Amino acid sequence: MRAVAHAAPPPALRYSPSVIALDDWRARGRQYLHRGHPIFFVEEGSGPALLLIHGFPTASWDWTGLWAGLTARFRVIAPDLIGFGFSAKPRAYEYTLADQADLCAGLLRERGIDAADVLAHDYGDTVAQELLARSNEGQGSLALRSVCFLNGGLFPETHRPRLVQKLLISPIGPLVGRLLTRSSFDRSFCAVFGPRTKPAREELDAFWRLVSEGGGLRVTHRLIRYMEERRTHRERWVGALQRSRVPLRVVDGALDPVSGAHMVARYRELVPDPDVVLLPDIGHYPQTEAPEAVLAAFLAFADTRRP
Repeated sequence: MRAVAHAAPPPALRYSPSVIALDDWRARGRQYLHRGHPIFFVEEGSGPALLLIHGFPTASWDWTGLWAGLTARFRVIAPDLIGFGFSAKPRAYEYTLADQADLCAGLLRERGIDAADVLAHDYGDTVAQELLARSNEGQGSLALRSVCFLNGGLFPETHRPRLVQKLLISPIGPLVGRLLTRSSFDRSFCAVFGPRTKPAREELDAFWRLVSEGGGLRVTHRLIRYMEERRTHRERWVGALQRSRVPLRVVDGALDPVSGAHMVARYRELVPDPDVVLLPDIGHYPQTEAPEAVLAAFLAFADTRRP
């Protein structure tokens, strides 16, 4: 079994604000049409293609703390999935994880990319699992070179949803989404961060804007159905990890109440030769709580695959 790696947390366990303001991030973006709906994405850098897939309920802006380091080595493409961030948020739409995988594959195909590494988080982890399943099966036009997962529900049995998620997926979900307030969002969101890495006020402003932009609160009850999909398709998506033909790594904030150290324990049980980097003082958003540690762990993973 491969030795488990342990990355040291950054010297000061304190949230580091992104160097890219949200409006500046939006100005860098382009548009791609997926099923007739405009999808926001940012593409920068040169080198091997790297696809970044964000989590629920935020967007590609989550990655900006890593952006300079990643674009120095890769051609990085970071979309806002449909229903998220600055992308379209249609109300009459069947949001599924397989459709989000289609979106990612279609975007890369349009950009002339047929092979990529993937770095994913949360909801994006399961999109990556679907892409991995297709790649394992030799299906589709996108070949994966590697996948690195941050905190996410790789196994439905270890996912511990927050109260607001349980309410959103309940019969009163549409009402809960419409009535979600800024203060209730802040409380629920901050609770999944590490005790010493809480988001600053300006970051919370940006996260709230991404969630509520374009009527986003009216589709959260549709997006949250991914929790049911994970249970329905567990064998396919867990099997994709177990039968992977490409290198995998997990970088996980151990203090995450949703998918922290308990998820990593399950990963070690089920996935052959597990490659794990555990960040002991970090919560659910390691890419914003500890960007230096995540970047170091990801680049070290990339270096192991160099010829």
